[in-house]
Amino acid sequence: MKKFLAKLLRRVGLLRFDLLSASQPTYPDADKISVGELIVVDDDGIMKWACLRCPGGCGASISLSLNQQRRPRWKVLTDFWTRPTVEPSVHQQKECGCHFWIRGGRIDWCQGGRPNRQLAEAN
Repeated sequence: MKKFLAKLLRRVGLLRFDLLSASQPTYPDADKISVGELIVVDDDGIMKWACLRCPGGCGASISLSLNQQRRPRWKVLTDFWTRPTVEPSVHQQKECGCHFWIRGGRIDWCQGGRPNRQLAEAN
């Protein structure tokens, strides 16, 4: 219900976001991750992964380890509307080379972090 209300509020211009988070107990298949969604793999209260589609347009699946015993590692916080904040930044090095922050569900591009326009248009 929160997601429905959040999307409605975004449509009328009262709420801003690029991503909303969802939780599930198992790691998602890459083709099951929707654009605009960050999936947190939460196994009995243990947050293991954050998975999303690259916002740069290449379509790559990005998986971020939330395991605090591993490096590199990230932290995900969500607000009332399920808008995620991810720390630290995400640097997608394999496909299009995007580098960005996720803050309050918004994608904030790092300087020089947007993908090559031709690559984004080709996909």
